[in-house]
Amino acid sequence: MTGTPRWSRVLVKLSGEAFAGKQRFGIDPETIKAIAQDVKDAQDLGVEVAVVVGGGNIIRGQQASGAGIDRVTGDAMGMLATVINSLALQNVLEQLGCDTRVQTAINMAALAEPYIRRRAIRHLEKGRVVILAAGTGNPYFTTDTAAVLRAVEIQAQAVLKGTNVDGIYDSDPRKNPDARKFDRIDYMDAINRGLQIMDLTAFTLCRENNLPVIVFDITRRGNIREVLLRSDIGTYVGRFDDDR
Repeated sequence: MTGTPRWSRVLVKLSGEAFAGKQRFGIDPETIKAIAQDVKDAQDLGVEVAVVVGGGNIIRGQQASGAGIDRVTGDAMGMLATVINSLALQNVLEQLGCDTRVQTAINMAALAEPYIRRRAIRHLEKGRVVILAAGTGNPYFTTDTAAVLRAVEIQAQAVLKGTNVDGIYDSDPRKNPDARKFDRIDYMDAINRGLQIMDLTAFTLCRENNLPVIVFDITRRGNIREVLLRSDIGTYVGRFDDDR
């Protein structure tokens, strides 16, 4: 499919679990190769692409806290898990011939660049995929919040949030066969309905900055590119007067 992308700069938010594939833990090589190809295909459209990856396939801060590790330490461990995923994605992207930079919110100069907003934007302008790791660098903030914060900072025009379902429903479609899918929903309507799109901090930041979120199925190959070209993929969250 050819066409004009809907946006020229986007941030793709991927869960760590997406990297685990069917094994549910760790990094599945075939899955990460497929995701990397999808990212490259999106960039080949001429779109500037930044990526934020979670770390839930390795460890979550809240899980560590439940195991007796204090929350601040647990969140630091979770941030390090996002760095592992980011380095893995960088390696596979570069094998595909895609110029890539990893920037981290926690200084680890031997592995990656520190996150510097202007440098990140410059990398994007030069056609590099920028992978933003280690969350915000602070405990108690999710990678959803980090993704939205970075999207606002680098002036991305949309956040593409990859999940394991094809959009947002009024109830869990895996449990309720009559669940209704939303093609488009307003920020406040989503909040009032209590839909679990992102944590409230991230979602409020989207609303305050009029930053649309497109929730789509990352497990379907080619969907990142499809979201960029078509308005009928996933669920669009924003303001109804936005130009899709």
